[in-house]
Order: sequence, then C-alpha cells, then structure tokens
Amino acid sequence: MTRNYILDKDTAARKLQRMAYEIVESNLDEQHIILAGIRDNGSVIAATVQQLLQSIAPFSTELIHLSLDKRNPKEINLSATVDFNNTVIILIDDVANSGKTLLYAMKPFLAFHPKKIQTLALVDRTHKTFPVKTDYVGLSVATTLLEHIYVEVEGDAVTGAYLE
Repeated sequence: MTRNYILDKDTAARKLQRMAYEIVESNLDEQHIILAGIRDNGSVIAATVQQLLQSIAPFSTELIHLSLDKRNPKEINLSATVDFNNTVIILIDDVANSGKTLLYAMKPFLAFHPKKIQTLALVDRTHKTFPVKTDYVGLSVATTLLEHIYVEVEGDAVTGAYLE
C-alpha cells in the first residue's frame, strides 16, 4: 500500500525551524521556557525544537517528557517535576486532532500557576471537540473523521507524516 505523504523529512525540518522562530517571537521577554513533549513522537519533536531554540533564542529551555494513555488519559506522568509557577510551558505533540490529548496533558501544570501554557503540533487537524487552540502549527490539514495522520520518527528526527 502506498502512503499519502503530506510532509517529507526536509519539509518537516523547515516547519520545525519556522515554529522555533515563532516561539522566540512570542516569548522575547522570557528568561526560561519549559518544553513538555508528549511521548513518544511529541518528545522527539520537543527535543528537535529545543535544539533549534538553543541557537536562536535569548532564553534558556528545559525539556521534560509527559506520558499518558491517549485513549484513556487518567494518569499523567512527568519525567521531572519542577516549579512550574510563573513560567512558560509549551506542550508539544505530533498531531493535534480533537484537542483531548493536549487538554489532558495540561492537568499536572494546573496545580501550579504558570505564566502561560502554549501548544505546538507538527500537524493540526480541523476536528476539535475540546476547547484547545494550537498556538504553533507546522501544517494544518482538513481531513475526514475516518482519516488518520501518522508522523514518522527515526531516532531523534522527524522523517515524515502521512495521511491514511
């Protein structure tokens, strides 16, 4: 079966670079930002964004990983618990679909008083059933509810995304 690719490796890299610049533009006054990658692909994207920010951002970044069952997100685990008060947190996932994963991923941060919580997705779909807006979007795609988008990663790099 042939895959209907909507992003190749080079295009995904350009989208990630652009989003890194958008993060800098939106957070110029910040000293420190926490990048929270949703495992597994969101963590790879978050690590890539952190690398890109290191060379262009006037602020420091900290990378944490967030684990949850995307179908039944009752328990949410963070790779590190730090003081999230008065800080900027960017939740990062590969695909934003209904908004459910991003909404539930915010839960552990709401026990604190963050300065702001922003969201980033490499691919944003148009089927929001939860009130979550994606702040940084690599590619926005209109799909049917029956179609799925898969982001491929290899090691620490995004290699593409396809529609099925």
